[in-house]
Amino acid sequence: MPDSTKTLSDADPLRADGGFADLVGYKLEVWEQDVAEIALTVDKRHLNRSGVMHGGVLATLIDTACSYAGCYTQKGAEPRRSFSLSLTCNFIGTATQGQRLVARARRSGGGRSLFFANCEVLDEDGRIVGNGQGTFKYITLR
Repeated sequence: MPDSTKTLSDADPLRADGGFADLVGYKLEVWEQDVAEIALTVDKRHLNRSGVMHGGVLATLIDTACSYAGCYTQKGAEPRRSFSLSLTCNFIGTATQGQRLVARARRSGGGRSLFFANCEVLDEDGRIVGNGQGTFKYITLR
């Protein structure tokens, strides 16, 4: 059973697990200043009734990658968190069971309380499945 007393600053910085991350099954693969990559292999549970990946999964990947891109902290530093104020998703292609997707996000600007990020979601062949952008607000952990 995971140790619920650990904070992000105590954990491996490339771990995005627990709660919703476990439910969806995405993994944080790259996390650097202003950059994040979230990966997911599409499973049967991610499909809609037409047999392709549900749009909510794409929105989740975009939202998660963008949020991480703006909240990078080095291991041992006080963690940063944010919540989405606005999110736009463009559904460009489809993904099917077994495909591996990578959501690549980059913080594009912002200040002390808000930031902006853009994301592109690609399949293993480099085909764009979707893209999006968001506005996020930093929150204080207490």
